[in-house]
Amino acid sequence: MSFIISGIQQMGVGVKDAPEAWKWYRRYFEANVPVFQDEAVADLMLPYTGGEPRKRFAILALNMQGGGGFEIWQYKSRVPQPPSFDIQLGDLGIFACKIKCRNIEATYQFYEKEGVEILSPIDRDVPNSPHFYIKDPYGNVFQIVESHNWFAQKTGKRSGGTYGAIIGVSDIDKSLPLYTDILGYNKVIYDQTAQFPYLKNLAGGNKKFRRVVLEHSKEREGAFSKLLGKSQIELVQAMDYTPKKIFENRFWGDLGFIHLCFDINGMDELEAKCKAAGHPFTVDSKNSFDMGEAAGRFTYIEDADGTLIEFVETHKVPILKKIGWYLNLKNRNPRKPLPRWMLKAMGLNQVKD
Repeated sequence: MSFIISGIQQMGVGVKDAPEAWKWYRRYFEANVPVFQDEAVADLMLPYTGGEPRKRFAILALNMQGGGGFEIWQYKSRVPQPPSFDIQLGDLGIFACKIKCRNIEATYQFYEKEGVEILSPIDRDVPNSPHFYIKDPYGNVFQIVESHNWFAQKTGKRSGGTYGAIIGVSDIDKSLPLYTDILGYNKVIYDQTAQFPYLKNLAGGNKKFRRVVLEHSKEREGAFSKLLGKSQIELVQAMDYTPKKIFENRFWGDLGFIHLCFDINGMDELEAKCKAAGHPFTVDSKNSFDMGEAAGRFTYIEDADGTLIEFVETHKVPILKKIGWYLNLKNRNPRKPLPRWMLKAMGLNQVKD
C-alpha cells in the first residue's frame, strides 16, 4: 500500500500566550473545537530546539465547517523569540496561512467592522480564488480565500479552517517536485511573474515576484479527508532581492508559523518516497506519541529551503470527550473516510465564548 494524504491537518503557530491567541482565532477563524490541550516536554525536536528538550503548551483546534486546524504552540521554559528582521514577502519559509471563507465580500466587511488589520483590497487574479490579506495581533499574515468546498453548510458561518500556505522559496522550479510529486499539489492554477500592485501594503510587496498557486487534482482520501477538504499551496520567489530565512538563528516554536502539517497514513511508505526525493525525515517519533487526548506518529522533513513540513499518522482522537469516547484508528481501512455523523460529533466539544 502506498501512503495516503488526507489533507492539511494544521498550521503550527508559535505565540507568547496560547490561551489568549486561541481566543482570537476562535473569534475570527472559528477554530473553536479543541482536539487536545497538552503541556509536556518537546524532547524529540532537538535538531530544531537548540539540542535541548523544551517545556511547551500546545492546543490543536479545529473549525468544524471544514479545513485544517491550528496547533497553537507556546514555550514554557524560555521566552519565544521574534525574527531579528522584518519579514518580507518572498523570504524563505511560511509567509502566510491561507484561511477559507464562504463569501469574500461579507468576510471583508466583517473584519473591517471589527477593526481587524486589513492589508489589501480583494483581488481576483487567481482563478476561482478571490482573496485578501489580514494581520493578527501577533504580526502573523493570513490570506483569506473564498472557497466552495465545505464539510458543513451552516448558515451564518463565515470562516473555515486552514486552506494552505504561502511559502517563500529561493527557486520555484527546484522546489516544485516536493509539493507536486510528494504532497500531491500537481495542478498549477496560476503562474505569473510581475510586480503586483495590490500587494504593495504587504512588507516587501512592492518588489517583483514569481507566484505559483498549486492545487491537487485528486480528491484526498482517508479518515479525515472530508473534514480537511481541498487546499492550496502558493510558492513565491523573490526576483529582484536576496531573501532571508524566516527562522534563521531561531528555534522551532518561536514566534510565527513554525510548520505546515499533513494528516497521512502509511508513514513507512512516505519515508521511502521522501528519502528517494532528497527529503529524508529529520525527526521521527517512531512509535505512537501521546499528546494527552490524542496520539499518533509524527515526522518532519525540510523543503529545499529548510521550511518544516510535518506529517502525522493519527492513531487516537477524541470524538466526544464528555463521555470518554476516543476512536482508535489503527485497525480501520486507511482509505475510508470517517462517517460524517461521527466527525460532526466532534463539534460537541466546542468551546463557546
